[in-house]
Amino acid sequence: MTTTTANLGFPRIGAHRELKRAVEEYWNGDRSKEELLAEGADLRERHWRKQDELGLDFVPSNDFSYYDQVLDTCAMVGAVPDRFPWDGDTVDIDTYFSMARGIQEKDLEGDTSGVQAMEMTKWFNTNYHYLVPELSRDTEFSLSSTKIIDEYEEAKGMGIDTRPVLIGPVSFLLLGKTQSEDLNSLDLLEELLPVYTEALQRLADTGAQAVQIDEPALVFELDNEEQVAYTEAYEVLNNATDLDIHLATYFESLGDNLPTALDLPVDSLHLDLVRGEGQLDDALEYGVPSELSLSLGLVDGRNIWRADLDTLLETVETAIDALGSDRVILGPSCSLLHVPTDLDAEPGLDDNTKLWFSFATGKIEEIVALADRTNGDKTGTEALFERSRQAIKNRAESDWINDSDVQERVDGIDDAMTRRDSNRDVRREIQREAFDLPELPTTTIGSFPQTDEMREMRAAYKNEEISQSKYEAFIETQITETIERQEEIGLDVLVHGESERGDMVEYFGRQLDGFIFTENAWVQSYGTRCVRPPIIAGDVSRPEPMTVRWLSYADEQTDELVKGMLTGPVTILQWSFVRDDQTRAETCRQISLAIRDEVRDLEDAGIQAIQIDEPAFREGLPLRESQWAEYLEWAVECFRLASCGVADETQIHTHMCYAEFTDIIDAIVDMDADVISIEASRSKMELLGSFDELDYPNDIGPGVYDIHSPQIPSIEEMEDLIYNGLDVLDEDQMWVNPDCGLKTRRWVEVEPSLKNMVKAAESVRES
Repeated sequence: MTTTTANLGFPRIGAHRELKRAVEEYWNGDRSKEELLAEGADLRERHWRKQDELGLDFVPSNDFSYYDQVLDTCAMVGAVPDRFPWDGDTVDIDTYFSMARGIQEKDLEGDTSGVQAMEMTKWFNTNYHYLVPELSRDTEFSLSSTKIIDEYEEAKGMGIDTRPVLIGPVSFLLLGKTQSEDLNSLDLLEELLPVYTEALQRLADTGAQAVQIDEPALVFELDNEEQVAYTEAYEVLNNATDLDIHLATYFESLGDNLPTALDLPVDSLHLDLVRGEGQLDDALEYGVPSELSLSLGLVDGRNIWRADLDTLLETVETAIDALGSDRVILGPSCSLLHVPTDLDAEPGLDDNTKLWFSFATGKIEEIVALADRTNGDKTGTEALFERSRQAIKNRAESDWINDSDVQERVDGIDDAMTRRDSNRDVRREIQREAFDLPELPTTTIGSFPQTDEMREMRAAYKNEEISQSKYEAFIETQITETIERQEEIGLDVLVHGESERGDMVEYFGRQLDGFIFTENAWVQSYGTRCVRPPIIAGDVSRPEPMTVRWLSYADEQTDELVKGMLTGPVTILQWSFVRDDQTRAETCRQISLAIRDEVRDLEDAGIQAIQIDEPAFREGLPLRESQWAEYLEWAVECFRLASCGVADETQIHTHMCYAEFTDIIDAIVDMDADVISIEASRSKMELLGSFDELDYPNDIGPGVYDIHSPQIPSIEEMEDLIYNGLDVLDEDQMWVNPDCGLKTRRWVEVEPSLKNMVKAAESVRES
């Protein structure tokens, strides 16, 4: 009997973002449907063969997606909202994309109308986003996509017997959104299960032996009804087929749900031992049923540090001693969707630094090495174990990651550094007199379209193909044009457009000490949106100002108020790969002090409004409520540390998007930003309910323009949203703005949308 290995999911975009380019070219009409599907098939084959070559026992299939795995599940079960046209039979690729992006149409007069995309939100506490299922009593479930079966057969035709992956029925419903208050999503479970049983039966008919069913919602704090739903669902699924069911949980420990999970009629249970440290001991203490195997999530699927193989081996041996080697499966903590594909694609990293890291393929090598070692192969695995030891030793002894000046400054933080001079009411009156803005002032979140020319010029400058003076002259021209466009549109508070920036975290990280950067370490954020997270490897500090040069130039180009744009400390932390040798709170405080220095320099340069974006603030919230208070305490402290070093006249903005604000509304109040802008259009201002219940004291800009859809919203649509907002907010409290930054959109979409937004605000003011 031997210990086996499994991967829960592989990065789908390709090592060089091949899928992103293929999908976007299809959307733009530059690639046919057949060419898009061929690119997808090519990526799947490469990924399957690579994992098979690395020695995995269970290679996943159906982890590939053209947009999002939850959207794939919507397609599989036929959960297509009524507003999207389809034949009720098969969800084709165009219907699939319309659900993600919406539909824009023009009539004969050239007026635009459209169908709104499905709502998007964060996937648990990661920086990945999923499309939220829309559920109602009228939802008629049916097997409407056979992707899971087709891709299993595709791999089988290559000689690779994969383990198909799908989102489990209970998590699917719990992650969905019901369209009426009196409907509990679990009320639909009985109607949904026949679709899952049909899919599993058809998989078995094709020769599949096993299936991986992801139930990440099992790590939530569930009530009795939700726990019972799991028991009932898996009794049905277990009786429906002879397939081995491997149930996967991740992102946290199971906590009080552990007995429910261990007693489910499945063949194996996956435990995340990275985010849920200690739950192996909890499971062994409770008692693992004799017919159940445990899958150990040993290697971190959400970070890029090389694993400590000697320590992990001790964990594996503990499990084997208790269960036997044949009942232990080794894998990553979660899907490797959240890490880059291959470290070999990083020629720019020196060998010593590269030793510290492990990307998706490297993590599979670590998993296989652990299994091989427990199965008796010490000689063949020793080289990888030795590299693990060297990596840990080199990091600990590296001079540049430990900065005594930074550590002393953090030790010197006191309460006075986290308080404004005056309370919000006093500041509001001072700022109103200073700015003289109209009611319902209009602004944007910060970024404007990133053109190919901008990207080419940044790349040319980075590669030393053009001089600094030529690059800076180009950026000045872009800023001038962006200011002029905003003046013509009629916005009240302008921004410089961020033409000098690529990624909102990378831009700052490259100017801070303590960060390491890669060339091709891309991960998927949503759809075709990919990010290349910086790596926080050492103590963080700011050698010199980062944004003052460009914001001062923008301010000189106009008499209107120009808002400075910074990324907040919590978001920089959340959207980076973070060092694991000190607490995240300690790293975040270091970043906060660096941003504090930048805020004060902007104020000294005459920038009177400064936005410190924190879109990842809610994302960092632990999944279990019992752990929230500790996180929120230091997260709020870090935002205030960054923002509170300014005078009352300086208006501090922040921005958050795609989050359930109810969970953090008290913390948002404690952040004490003068203005917060939030994503709200897709939910039709529903998210404002959290602020209404609390009687939120500060100003709010609920988004009235969904920037993630190419649809150009009409004046009337945005008027309706503004009026919806005014049902909750006072007119002297509400700002008007898009949901998020505009960097991913084109000017041909942005200008008419913003003109409509300004006209909508003016119309409501007049009324």
